[in-house]
Amino acid sequence: MGTENRLIRPARMEHLEELINFISSHAREAGLSSKIIGKIELAAEEALVNIIHYAYPDAVGDVEIRCRWNPPVFEITFKDWGIPFDPITRPDPDTHLSLSERRIGGMGILLIKKMIPELRYRRENGANILTFDVYEGKEQVKET
Repeated sequence: MGTENRLIRPARMEHLEELINFISSHAREAGLSSKIIGKIELAAEEALVNIIHYAYPDAVGDVEIRCRWNPPVFEITFKDWGIPFDPITRPDPDTHLSLSERRIGGMGILLIKKMIPELRYRRENGANILTFDVYEGKEQVKET
C-alpha cells in the first residue's frame, strides 16, 4: 500500500526549512512536477507556520509530517498535539474589504484552500491532523 515517510521535529521556526525540504524531496520521488511541488511548498509553509505560531501558546510541542505515495495520490499529513484548530471550517476573510476593515488573520489558510484542492481535518486522540491530497495526472493543485 504505497510508501510512507515520517518526520517529527519540535514546532519551531528553525525546523521549518527541514520540514519543507522533507515534503519536497518525497514529492519529487513521487514524480510530481516542479511547478506543483512549488505550490505544495508554499501551502505547506503556511500550514507549518500556523502550527509553529499558534498550536502551543504556552510551550513548545512537536509537529509530525507524513508523506505517503500511494498512486495516484500523494498525501501530506501535518499532525500536532496543540490546541484544537480546524482550518477548513474557518470562515474565509472577506477580500473585498479594505485592509483597515478586514479582520486580522486567515489569509494563509485561504491560500492553502485555494492551492490544495482536497483538504481533510480531524481531531483524534488530542491531535490536530490536517491532510493535503495531491493526485497524479489530474489538476493536482488549483491554479492561482
